[in-house]
Amino acid sequence: MAVPQNKVTRSRRNMRRAHDSLVAANPAECQNCGELKRPHHVCGACGHYDDREVIAMADEVDLDDDAA
Repeated sequence: MAVPQNKVTRSRRNMRRAHDSLVAANPAECQNCGELKRPHHVCGACGHYDDREVIAMADEVDLDDDAA
């Protein structure tokens, strides 16, 4: 079993972990509807990507009226 030859100090351990932090998201504004979306992804609000509709979004349906 591998055993460290010398103790790794807290300073050296923390310097190694300096780049492991999470990076904040970089949202971009959708050109069609203005909602915030992830860059290079389809807009979840309107279904557009690069000025064209990729996903046809259905209108919201009230299920209570249809079930009755």
